[in-house]
Amino acid sequence: MNDSDLAVSTADTIHPLDPLSPAEIRAAVEPVRAKLKAEGRLLFADVSLVEPAKSEVRAYRAGKPLPRRARLMVLQRDVQRTLDVLVDLGSGAILRCEEVPGVQPPVLFTELEELGAVVRAHAGVREGLARRGITDPEKVHAEFFANGNFGAAEDGSRRLLRPHLYYAEEDGDNPYVRPVDGLVPVIDLNTMEVVRVEDFGVKPLPPDIGDYTAARMKNLQPPLAELDIRQPAGPDFQVDGWLVRWRNWSFRIGFTAREGLVLHCLHWTDRGRERPVVYRASVSELVVPYAETVNDQFRNHSFDMGEGTFGHCVNALELGCDCVGEIRYFDVHLADDHGDVIRYPNAICMHEEDYGVLWKHQDPLTGETELRRSRRLVVSSFFTVGNYDYGFFWYLYLDGTIAFEAKLTGMLLCRAVEDGEDIPYGRLVAPNLNAMIHEHYFNLRLDMSVDGDDNAVYEVEAERFPTGPDNPHGNAHGARETLIENERQAGRDINPGNGRYWKVVNRSRRNALGWHPGYKLVPGPNVRPMHLEGSPFLRRAGFVAHDLWVTAFDFEQLFAPGRYINQNPDCDGIDSWVKAERPLADQDIVLWHTLGVLHVPRPEDFPVMPVEYVGFHLKPVGFFERNPSLELAPPGCHHRESMD
Repeated sequence: MNDSDLAVSTADTIHPLDPLSPAEIRAAVEPVRAKLKAEGRLLFADVSLVEPAKSEVRAYRAGKPLPRRARLMVLQRDVQRTLDVLVDLGSGAILRCEEVPGVQPPVLFTELEELGAVVRAHAGVREGLARRGITDPEKVHAEFFANGNFGAAEDGSRRLLRPHLYYAEEDGDNPYVRPVDGLVPVIDLNTMEVVRVEDFGVKPLPPDIGDYTAARMKNLQPPLAELDIRQPAGPDFQVDGWLVRWRNWSFRIGFTAREGLVLHCLHWTDRGRERPVVYRASVSELVVPYAETVNDQFRNHSFDMGEGTFGHCVNALELGCDCVGEIRYFDVHLADDHGDVIRYPNAICMHEEDYGVLWKHQDPLTGETELRRSRRLVVSSFFTVGNYDYGFFWYLYLDGTIAFEAKLTGMLLCRAVEDGEDIPYGRLVAPNLNAMIHEHYFNLRLDMSVDGDDNAVYEVEAERFPTGPDNPHGNAHGARETLIENERQAGRDINPGNGRYWKVVNRSRRNALGWHPGYKLVPGPNVRPMHLEGSPFLRRAGFVAHDLWVTAFDFEQLFAPGRYINQNPDCDGIDSWVKAERPLADQDIVLWHTLGVLHVPRPEDFPVMPVEYVGFHLKPVGFFERNPSLELAPPGCHHRESMD
């Protein structure tokens, strides 16, 4: 995608789910600027498409465009107000402009850029640096560290940030391995003043500068042997704007400032009939809570999507590095903090990967072998949020499987320690450097639509039967299915010992074998919340209390902790929504799956972490009447003699 798509909302070429074009971003922002220009400095925390109702999207036909609307989250800094604004993009009319009392938008890049100079110029900060032997404040980096909400009056009344400081002695030094420990300026972001400087005591500056770049490595190994991945006839996918078709699959790509990569309308074409599977799939929140109790580290549970602007952290992906093979890139356009259009090139990468054997059988009587190779379509983006880097990878397979994988890498978050200091909630990864124990929780929002919107969810797991007349040899076991009928039952947990999974079915349909068409969510490894019930973290991130939630679809319920999380003490999220006890059987339902990773740091994670993987699969179960990949052509096999 490129800047040529500048059409306004009445253009026939714009699909109702296409991300806002540059022209539409400007059409959304300009009337708001005009209305509010005299009412305080404006920052635009979010400018996003309001997705039409599902029925409208499905009824859409090219040449008959639907009205397009944008929703804006606007901060008026001078009067400390947060506004929720709705704009009609065709007419420019402001349909709604309401103050949302008692909430804070996410922290914005403009504020982070401003506070660095404020922090370094402050006399109290300079005095604290001098006590630590740092005489040049320009060598100090102020890093985003959210204030959260721990019940203090200022937590709910002022827009605050508590940046943590790091020392980089030379240009190119790793800024995350030499923390200026214990020196914390508290900043009011609206007035951009230092409210106070908290000093918890001097710790030694860790000596290791954490080199990791190739230019600084003294003993680089020779490059790996070249691996050339080519598709001489071109890739198997076709792209039409944001619409992608690949083999039996079709879907639309989206991107938002809060979620980053979004997939819409995943359909499987089955003998000419387009069958829906998932209406919308995205990561709705990513939160990283820490175990440390000293200084103000207990505050650290960063909501990277709700407290920051995650989509703006997207990387420009590079061929041969991030993505290998025949690649199709997508640029994305977002509104920056001032409402101006900003282009992120190569923000989304799409390519095909060989994935080994899909299925194989050798006939023992004839010796003949039938084999099909697996291939998957990969749609991915990478995001850098301070010290961490996250890859979001969606995979589509030839047998109807959908998978998601998060790839975690980047830098550890560390604090300085004395020689020999006890560090029960972290691990020593370099001299005087404690890498703190923490978790990463990804919440996936899966708006399911298996052969239609009226779906039901069953929890399926192994059922063992006692030895007796009906089971004399103790071998009988089956699979017990429990219908999740109401949001009272909405919070569910994995049980690997019983092979538990969750099946979404359409009970209004049956295939020739009598099966209701369905898809099952197969969870991967997971962890339970480490923070205790009633803790400030769990009051704000109640969605991590269960591995899976099932809710009735609601247009407003897009983010697991709610729309406003920054400095909010008790967020309006999934754990609140289910109190409505809405029915779930044969309804338009949403799955919310939380993936958790416990990270106990190790020396091998320093100074940069090898990738950690976490994810899940959605697999067809009764959706087809037999293996849907039977019609694949066999691969061309090339026999080579053994070199022995």
